[in-house]
Amino acid sequence: MAAEGGTAAEALVGQVVLPGDLLLLPAHYDEDAEGERLRLSAGTAPQGRLLCGPGLRRSGAGLLVTKCGLLRHRPGGGGAYWVDSQQKRYVPVKGDHVIGIVTAKAGDVFRLDVGGSEPASLSYLAFEGATKRNRPNVQVGDLIYGQFVVANKDMEPEMVCIDSSGRSSGMGIIGQDGFLFKVSLGLIRKLLAPKCEIIQELSQLYPFELVLGMNGRIWVKAKTVQQTLIIVNILEACEYMTAEQRKQALAKLSGN
Repeated sequence: MAAEGGTAAEALVGQVVLPGDLLLLPAHYDEDAEGERLRLSAGTAPQGRLLCGPGLRRSGAGLLVTKCGLLRHRPGGGGAYWVDSQQKRYVPVKGDHVIGIVTAKAGDVFRLDVGGSEPASLSYLAFEGATKRNRPNVQVGDLIYGQFVVANKDMEPEMVCIDSSGRSSGMGIIGQDGFLFKVSLGLIRKLLAPKCEIIQELSQLYPFELVLGMNGRIWVKAKTVQQTLIIVNILEACEYMTAEQRKQALAKLSGN
């Protein structure tokens, strides 16, 4: 149902969209004066904010596509639209949990390679229990799992390894052992989905530790080097395998 050169967003969910396409939202969505919140029109109860995810930008009463990929939609609340693409270059986003590599120490700040266009900064005080006297033992080359608190085009990205209550919540320095590798951002989003079948099937094969970063980096550690490499190879191949092919490969490895 096209109008004003655009197409209804609901009609394109699951289909390929291209940069420049205009996605029209239902008439009951309205943008407030600040352009920050899309809400229901007057006379009905608000249902929360409509989130505009990666690959989309708000444009008037609709959404403008900025990346090539499959259009996705998550209902509930205000709902969310995003473009599922095979992009490999990561752009820092506030709130994202990523894996960074410490490249330098600059006074009280560490510099981390997060796969973006510029390094991110991490204060030595941004760790659980850290004080001026009790500094974390972070060395150049260490892997850090943290969260962005500042990420925009005008400022250097800034990471922390604590949540809003000052707890680490699983963030911090990742163990020295293990294997770090990179995959596409699309595969990372698939692996981070609730009740991901790939992770569930792998957990039945070998016990292992896994850290997933939204910047496309994965750290994995199993009991032996051989088991670690097997899991790495399966995760890398999952992007190009169907569910049936993946199950056959896992069954062969498990001897069933």
